Amino acid sequence: MDASGKLVMESILESKASTLLEFLAGLRGNLLESVYHGETGVRLLRELVRSYLTIVEDQSRVMNRLKALYRSWGIACAGRDVYYIRHRAQWLEKLREPGVRRRAERLYEQLDGMQRLRRMARHDLLVESRKHSISSKLRQIPYVGPIRAALLIALLQTPHRFRTKRQLWAYSGLALEMHTSGDYDNRDGQLRRSKKVVSIRGLNKDHNHDLKGLFKGVATMASVRPGPFQNFYQRLLAKGMKPAMARLTLARKIAAITLTLWKKGESFDAEKLKQQAACASLLETSASPPILRKMTSRFCEMLGFEGEYDYGL
Repeated sequence: MDASGKLVMESILESKASTLLEFLAGLRGNLLESVYHGETGVRLLRELVRSYLTIVEDQSRVMNRLKALYRSWGIACAGRDVYYIRHRAQWLEKLREPGVRRRAERLYEQLDGMQRLRRMARHDLLVESRKHSISSKLRQIPYVGPIRAALLIALLQTPHRFRTKRQLWAYSGLALEMHTSGDYDNRDGQLRRSKKVVSIRGLNKDHNHDLKGLFKGVATMASVRPGPFQNFYQRLLAKGMKPAMARLTLARKIAAITLTLWKKGESFDAEKLKQQAACASLLETSASPPILRKMTSRFCEMLGFEGEYDYGL
């Protein structure tokens, strides 16, 4: 080995030695932090969920292409009748051009294949999700069915990844962005916080998109259908909150309830939501002195109304 090769080897050894020393120093001083690498018990379920979501996405693309074909020829195709087998002959007759009709037939064949694959993927997904005991607990949440429960298990893997509900909100894309690049400025050579009023910049962009879509779907469905969550949504609207913010608050509440039930292994109880709503209204209608509001809050905690399901934001 020449001189240059020896220098390279010496530098590599020195860097490895310094890295090892830093690791030992951190281990001795208890400065190392654990890193989450995922749960091995849900690996099969995660792969089945990925397969199912991919098939659903591909099927949606085929359906959009089919409708786009009819619309390109000026044929209105609102609704879902254009996809049904019993109505296909009628829809194909509207296409006068032979080549366009042949193209629509191929899209219908592709749609039939995707529907068959989706049924198979759905069956495998449900069979595997039943092996997890928490699946039955999650299905008790209104409008969280078997498919959504399986998605929650696969996407979250374990609730202990999140110490608080706010960490889950950030992972789900439901956290509020409050900081900007102009929060600090340079004054006399020192970095100081700006005196500008802090404003909301929207929701965080770094998140799990599938999980955000799941919670948004549950919140949207729960806001328009009867149930305990619709009552919660209507109370937010009665307070003057905009519908979009009310649905966001509802999605955050559903996420917080999911985390609480999963960590404690409890069953969903709609009565706790009613009790919390009563305490919330009591806090809002109490007199303005802070001491009285604090006493009312402590009274609700003594009754056990607070702490079970996190209320609101």
